[in-house]
Amino acid sequence: MKWQWKLGTFAGIDVFVHATFLLIVGWYGLVYWQQTGTLLGALEGVFFILLLFVAVTLHEYGHALTARKFGVRTRDITLYPIGGVARLERMPDEPIQELWVALAGPAVNVVIAAFLFGWLFFTNTLVPLSDLTLATGSFIERLMIVNLFLVGFNLIPAFPMDGGRVLRAVLAMNMDYVRATQIAAGVGQGLAFLFGFIGLFSNPFLLFIAFFVWMGASQEASMVQMKNALGGIPVARAMLTDFECLSPRDTLARMAQLVLAGSQRDFPVVDNGQVLGIVTRDDFLKALTQHGEHWPVVQVMHTNLPTLDSYEMVERALHRLQESGIPVLPVTHAGQLVGIITPENITEYLMIRSALKARAGMPIL
Repeated sequence: MKWQWKLGTFAGIDVFVHATFLLIVGWYGLVYWQQTGTLLGALEGVFFILLLFVAVTLHEYGHALTARKFGVRTRDITLYPIGGVARLERMPDEPIQELWVALAGPAVNVVIAAFLFGWLFFTNTLVPLSDLTLATGSFIERLMIVNLFLVGFNLIPAFPMDGGRVLRAVLAMNMDYVRATQIAAGVGQGLAFLFGFIGLFSNPFLLFIAFFVWMGASQEASMVQMKNALGGIPVARAMLTDFECLSPRDTLARMAQLVLAGSQRDFPVVDNGQVLGIVTRDDFLKALTQHGEHWPVVQVMHTNLPTLDSYEMVERALHRLQESGIPVLPVTHAGQLVGIITPENITEYLMIRSALKARAGMPIL
């Protein structure tokens, strides 16, 4: 993973922090230093933002652990300046399950805020909100208010915020899932337009939020439409059947010849009809730079690949491609290699199928 550092693994989920996270840490330190004029004040700002992102991490664990109860694994959690992202392998199958998963994150922040309020109340340290600024006033009360802000912000009914998924889940209880997604995405894009318009005349940060929401809504709608289009299509129809293979005795020089001779970029390594692994173009180029053309391909290939049968559905193939992080997977049947499949193959198949479908009377692949 580029530009990311692993913080650790908690509850079986890897947690990463993106390099750009340092920007918001530095910004908070600078703001506190400007308002307090002391190094201690700057350190307090850094400590505040780190505590806030502990709450953000717990928010993402709310999503992840609730999804786990419904049989959905979380690949990892990554912290960005704008918040955290829990990468679920998929959304739960039932709308009510998606609703609980979406609400679990904000619920964590509500619990944190309630705990902080209880502490302030019983220690009699609550102060009027007018006494608080970004860098001054009760530290704990500011942390409580920011958690409440996270709840409100995340429940905005727009993808990719939790509120967009809540809206989609509620709509999907009474209508088709694709239609529910289209409506929720439309609401999100409408809000994005409103944020952008207001941002032009007030806070430029709203323009950034507007762009973030608009792109999130568009991507969610496109992803669901593709998933719907892939329903019921076997891998055998979309896989590539005219391809080259490598032998475990080949070197990178042989792969270089195959790359230059055609358009194939990634190659299965096969021995006696059995797939041993996959060598991707990126790994090939990296190894070629480091070790030269005589390096054996078996030292470069990916092993322990997900199994994929030609009778399985394309939707599952796309899911396994995303899960593996490899741009191509071998397709087998009865233990023998019969094809390979890539996201590009799937996209081209859908385009051809759509073109045929648009022409009345033409058979559908």
